[in-house]
Amino acid sequence: MGMMIAPVRKAVFPAAGLGTRFLPATKAMPKEMLPLVDKPLIQYGIEEAIASGLRNIVIVTGRGKTAIEDHFDVSFELEHLLELRGRTETLEAVRAISDMIDVAYVRQKEALGLGHAVLRAKELVGVESFAVVLSDDVIDADVPCLRQLLGVYEFYGASVLALMEVPREQISAYGVVAAEPRPHEDMDGRVFRIHDLVEKPPPDDAPSNLAIIGRYILTPEIFTAIESTPPGRNNEIQLTDALRILLKNRPIYGVKFDGKRFDAGDKLGFLQATVEFALKRSDLGQAFRSYLASLGLC
Repeated sequence: MGMMIAPVRKAVFPAAGLGTRFLPATKAMPKEMLPLVDKPLIQYGIEEAIASGLRNIVIVTGRGKTAIEDHFDVSFELEHLLELRGRTETLEAVRAISDMIDVAYVRQKEALGLGHAVLRAKELVGVESFAVVLSDDVIDADVPCLRQLLGVYEFYGASVLALMEVPREQISAYGVVAAEPRPHEDMDGRVFRIHDLVEKPPPDDAPSNLAIIGRYILTPEIFTAIESTPPGRNNEIQLTDALRILLKNRPIYGVKFDGKRFDAGDKLGFLQATVEFALKRSDLGQAFRSYLASLGLC
C-alpha cells in the first residue's frame, strides 16, 4: 500500500452513562465499576487495550467518577497493608492496575449520547486515530478484539467497527450496518466494507443482521463528523449518526470479530458473564462447577 499508516496509541473509554438498568447498585457508583468476579467491568476493557498495544487511556467520566479514578490510582495504604500481611499476590494485582497505563480523565457533564462522549476526548486525543471501548461489552477472545480491528486498520488506514451477527428480533437494540464482505488474507469472510449505518432500526427495516458492538478504531475526522451531527432522540448525539456523516467522505470497515461477547450492561448478560468468567478461573472454576452441579442444573 506504500503509504504510512499512523499507529493507534490511545483508547477512549466513555464512562459517564447513568447506568439506570443497574439501579440501585449504580446510584452512587458508575456501572463501569460493577465487579465481574473480582475486577470492575472497565478493567477488562483496559486490559484488552493493553494486550492490543494501547497504553494511553482516556476515560470520559460523569458523576461518581472518583471511584474510577481511585481504582486506577496508587493506593499507598492498601499496598502497605498487603505488604505487612505478606499478601504478595494480591499486592501485585493491585499494583499492576496503576502501573499498567497512562490514564487521563475528561468530564462529560451530562449524558448526551456516545457521540458527545467521544467528542469530549478530542483535546486529549489530538489529530490521530484512536480506539473507543465500551466497557459494557466484555469480549472473551484468544486474540483481543481490539487487536483484530487494529489488523484491519493497519491494512486500510480507515475507521473499523466491531460487528456481530444478532438475531433479527434483537436487532432494534443496536446500530446496524449495510455491508459487503471484503477478501482479507488472515480473516477471510470476516472483513466488510460498510455502505450504510442505522441506529436502532425496527427489525423489518434493518439492513442486515450485523450489529455494531462496543469496539471502534476511529480516524480523527470523526470529531468533525460528530460536531456536525444533529441531536436525535433524548437530545443525544449518536456515534452511529456521526459515522454516517463520516462515511460520505471516508471509507469505513467492519470486522466480524472472533470471540464471545457478553452484554454486561444487561442484568442477564452480566450474570452470564459472571458465571462463565468464574468457571474459567483456575482458582475458582472447579469449586464453582461442583457447586453448580450440586444445584442439579448441569
